[in-house]
Amino acid sequence: MTRATTARGGPATIVFIVACQSLQALSVGAISLFLPLIRSDLDITFTQSGAIAAVSLVVFAAMQIPAGWLADRFGAKLMFSSGLLGVLAMTCALAVFDSYGLILASQAASGFFRSLVFIPGMLLITHEFAENRRATAMGLYVAGGFSSNVVLSTVAPLLVDTWGWRAILLVCSAGGVLVVMAYILVGGPGPRAKGAGSLPLRSLVAMLRSPIMWGAGWLQIVRFGLANGMIFWLPTILVDDHGMTLREAGLVVAMAALLTAPANALGGYVSDRLRAPLTLIAVSLVVLVSSTTVVALVRDPVALCVAIAVQAVFVQVYFGPLFALPPRFLGAETAALTNGYSNLMANIGGLCAVWALGAVRDATGSFTWGLLGLAGLGASGVAVAISLRRGYPDPRHADRADARREGVRAVDLDRSVEIRRPE
Repeated sequence: MTRATTARGGPATIVFIVACQSLQALSVGAISLFLPLIRSDLDITFTQSGAIAAVSLVVFAAMQIPAGWLADRFGAKLMFSSGLLGVLAMTCALAVFDSYGLILASQAASGFFRSLVFIPGMLLITHEFAENRRATAMGLYVAGGFSSNVVLSTVAPLLVDTWGWRAILLVCSAGGVLVVMAYILVGGPGPRAKGAGSLPLRSLVAMLRSPIMWGAGWLQIVRFGLANGMIFWLPTILVDDHGMTLREAGLVVAMAALLTAPANALGGYVSDRLRAPLTLIAVSLVVLVSSTTVVALVRDPVALCVAIAVQAVFVQVYFGPLFALPPRFLGAETAALTNGYSNLMANIGGLCAVWALGAVRDATGSFTWGLLGLAGLGASGVAVAISLRRGYPDPRHADRADARREGVRAVDLDRSVEIRRPE
């Protein structure tokens, strides 16, 4: 089946999509950066602090597959724009509320609206690129989220003493609304809504018969467990375990985000050019296991910053290649559902990592054992990536004739979708 398509919007649309994607990361990045202040204002524990992120992730994760289906059926641009406006409204609510319970409720709602942004946005950005540049598109897309963290982590600590963290969030949200309205007016239409022609949700059950879905799912748990655990807790680790000021921690976080943003796009580009996604995934995870172990054990500030910098480069470099794996083997028309499934698994990992690091910090008095646990999680990902590579060799190693001869019709999606080796 061919994808329902419309004309591409061009470079301006790509810029708007990336900029809008950065807005949905604003609330999450702000909570992470301002967590020491929020925890002090509300007089809450580390475990309760983790719950602020966890409640958003629970809703966000639960909505991933429905969000992919909604975008496929009703249109990615409609879902994307609606979700962004909802996220910005909940960011304002975070800035206004003084009650821990109300903040939890606002973050639960924020998780719902963020789910309407992420998967539809991926469909929008991949629509603007050629089929064989899918990983590049996805890497560029997620780079937007880290670009907002660079600005927030660099500028906000300089203003927080004068403005306060609440005023900073309100100003950022107001500016975000203007960006979204500009995208609605001038951005390209994106892929056409398929309506009744979209893949039914029951197709996902058939897809799950494929080993590539289970392997990619575990790798997503590992990926976002490592990424979200560090992103959420890094400012607190630096302030509470290493004695940095909030301004110093903000500069380290900004440095990390500045390195991560281009690494996302570069990882997708390298994967598409070398045609070796699983190799890139395995190598990235080996580096992350090593750097996370160093962050857990080192006390020298220079060595700590070097380890954080290395981790920042590799923590998301395999984002695009990993998300592109299931559609590569199951067919491009499955992207909405497989992307939803992948991000569901990723957010399960992110949720568990954030909660576990906070709980271990409360129990032991430091983040050391929690970070070592993250390193162990990464090691399991290395094993899975190597195992998948044996069953699903990188495209550059797959013989084209064998690929055609050995293609197996393993799932029936009511759309003639085959598991196949990419050529």
